[in-house]
Amino acid sequence: MAEWSGSRRLAQDARHYRRGVYLLPSIFTVGNMFCGYACVMFAMRGELVTAAPFIGIAVVLDMLDGRIARMTNTASAFGLELDSLADIISFGIAPAALAFAWGLSDLGRLGWAAGFVYLTAAAMRLARFNIQTTTQVDKRYFVGMPSPPAAGVVAATIFAWPYPIGGIWQAIAAVVVVLIPAGLMVSTIRFRSFKTINFGWSPSYIKIVLLAMLIALIATEPRITLVILSYGYLLSAFIEMALGRTRPHREEPPARPADAP
Repeated sequence: MAEWSGSRRLAQDARHYRRGVYLLPSIFTVGNMFCGYACVMFAMRGELVTAAPFIGIAVVLDMLDGRIARMTNTASAFGLELDSLADIISFGIAPAALAFAWGLSDLGRLGWAAGFVYLTAAAMRLARFNIQTTTQVDKRYFVGMPSPPAAGVVAATIFAWPYPIGGIWQAIAAVVVVLIPAGLMVSTIRFRSFKTINFGWSPSYIKIVLLAMLIALIATEPRITLVILSYGYLLSAFIEMALGRTRPHREEPPARPADAP
């Protein structure tokens, strides 16, 4: 009897553990959603220095929830839909509201129209990503700029210069900061994906050293480092495209003729 109760308790513990593993990616997704909500709230209060970093935290949480789901083999349709809804808040509504509080509001209708264009582009990018998840062959690239780096461009720019924008030319610069990532999200330009990079064990510790250097740079000079990272990723697609065009293409060997009957 004691043996039967012990095995039953072990089975219940296993079920509870499995349920907790399934909930773990969703916890990070809800944290991502909270960061987007907090960014909007602080942007409405005009606290741009506090609002902008929440988008960066949301980017990190968005990377973690998908990786944890793949590592624990707990990916599900529910998690995919919840992640998309969280992304439209953190990487669609939040950057648009942040940019509007930063400088788009001075342009009146043109300002909120530019923010709406960005939100629409982010929604279209997420919808296209959900469709191409099962049909995309080359997993090394994204078709169009992903919405988290696009939101990172807006957030890093505002975090580096959080002061209220004055003058028509600076307001136009705010429109450019919003519309360029919006156009790249709905484009067909290929951006490198970091999901295929192996972060596991390797004989070299260079990855750990590089990660430590990156953390140190962000801790010491967060504004400059985040701007370099965000705009560096934006320009990386064009640099890789230019290198691909200038690189000599390898000639394919001529097709072998069919054997004569």
